Amino acid sequence: MAQIVIEVPDALKPLLDKPLRGFVKAVAAQMREGERGRRVDYRQFEVKLAARTAALERAGHQATLSALDIDAAHVSINEERYARVGRHPEDYKTPAGPVEVWRSLYRRCGERNGATVNTVTLRSGAVADEWLPETAKQMAHLLQQGTSREAEDTARRMGRLPYSRSSFERVGHALGEMYVPRHHDIEEELIRAFEVPGEAKSVSVSIDRVSLPMEEPRARPPGRPRKNAPKKPVQRKFRMAYCGTVTMHDADGKALHTIRYGAMPATGADSLVTSLASDIVALREQRPGLDIMKLCDGAAEMWGLLDAEFDEETFGRTYSLIDFWHLIEKLSAAANALHGDDEARAVTKRWKLRLLNCNAAASEILDELTASGKEHVSVGKDSPVHDAMTYLENNGHRMQYATARRRGLPIGSGNVEATCKTLVGQRMKRAGSRWKTASGDHVLHLRALSLSDRWDQAMNITLRPKPVRIQGACCSG
Repeated sequence: MAQIVIEVPDALKPLLDKPLRGFVKAVAAQMREGERGRRVDYRQFEVKLAARTAALERAGHQATLSALDIDAAHVSINEERYARVGRHPEDYKTPAGPVEVWRSLYRRCGERNGATVNTVTLRSGAVADEWLPETAKQMAHLLQQGTSREAEDTARRMGRLPYSRSSFERVGHALGEMYVPRHHDIEEELIRAFEVPGEAKSVSVSIDRVSLPMEEPRARPPGRPRKNAPKKPVQRKFRMAYCGTVTMHDADGKALHTIRYGAMPATGADSLVTSLASDIVALREQRPGLDIMKLCDGAAEMWGLLDAEFDEETFGRTYSLIDFWHLIEKLSAAANALHGDDEARAVTKRWKLRLLNCNAAASEILDELTASGKEHVSVGKDSPVHDAMTYLENNGHRMQYATARRRGLPIGSGNVEATCKTLVGQRMKRAGSRWKTASGDHVLHLRALSLSDRWDQAMNITLRPKPVRIQGACCSG
């Protein structure tokens, strides 16, 4: 058997003693089993090897984190003097599990009950004092994908991040607390670094609403509270959250890349629309020739928000369209009310082709519906002909689909519709779920980053080490 001599610093001897020896021993044992020609349970070996690798990883973290500690009577941190007030071990959380690290605690000189700091946390950039940055990043990513229970189960099955569901909640929201207050600045940095696809010819901006279950205080019933009644009763109420998208399109109107945003009901849409506008400004600076298309359904609130933000003075000429498929849905219901199922399909097809090829089609269809004399025909509780006529009257000036097609612009708001489902529906509307504004804001923003393919870049900025200057010092106070 070959012998290799490795020179290591004294501080790394514990790493070689058990973790590395155990890793080599496990691999060698499996190799011998393979050489015997027998059937092997390789899955069991994978599990064993992963455990040995994790032990080696933890040993590496323990050594490097210990090197970040300064054990001195006094230190200077960013030119402010601190005195040591204690020295204790603390578990730092790594992706492979916790490691115990001895660290000195310091308090600013002259402060009697001020907060303590330690150089290990300051220099490593640990989140919430003990969670290493990459560990926190991975845990937050699992939390934005699903519930904390699902995150814990996924991590356990992968053999990484061996922490409780409450830890996933705490760390995910701690990272959210770091990101959300800075999100406008981080988004600005992200969009400035974004490279517009070479084939992009236009950019669309869309906004929509989606219901979200919120936890709100509930008034106590009159009279004496019943036994075991909750001290702070709450209720589950659905409120409207907002989703917004910025999508780049090629010369045929095909989507190339979408940036997604969300806003909680209490936050409102103003901040979201500001983010959309900032992105468009940055994209146009990089590619001045991009056409801008505003796409929404017929909600007056959404159009009021977009029209107010995207003014002609700042953005020049923009195009506005009602989502084509919302219109077709209205017209299809009206055609069924007028003609019955069989003939209605042919009528709807005729209207659709006319809309796609003639800008006057909306006015012509409105005249046709008016001439039918069946505006107030009811189908169940609905009046589809009346609804279609009202839709055309209110939004006919935003139905220039023929012009949009000739310019290769998009005519559907499917990107924001899909965002409502993936950003809010899939994650935040689970059975029995309810949200508070702050915690919901964290998950909504983090999930929007992931769905926009901006997760790594945004987390790198959020977790970017802060400048810190630490050295031994004497305390004059």
